[in-house]
Amino acid sequence: MKLIIAVIQPEELPEIKEELLKRKIYKFTISNVLGQGMEFPIHEVYRGISHEIKLLKKVRIEIAVNNEYTEQAVEAITKVAKKDEDKGRGKIFIIPIEECIRIRTGETGPDAIG
Repeated sequence: MKLIIAVIQPEELPEIKEELLKRKIYKFTISNVLGQGMEFPIHEVYRGISHEIKLLKKVRIEIAVNNEYTEQAVEAITKVAKKDEDKGRGKIFIIPIEECIRIRTGETGPDAIG
């Protein structure tokens, strides 16, 4: 069992979600987050006052999968997010899951992930 955490650009979310669903990966969690990679800070003027925005809007996708779906989930994300000429496409982290318990039924392990 693996937990896949991907931090991506917000505009890529609809296409990534579509790719995951095509590969029969239906269960995931999405959060709006702030972060900074190698991007330069953005300067904005609001009501005549200059502000430097260092933390940019990102989307965090968390997907718990059984081992056989790990590669499919990563391919779905990279297929959409990977653009050779563009920097700052995001990151994918793959973490082993020690245990998973479905609260409603008490199922554990790979059966609980689904």
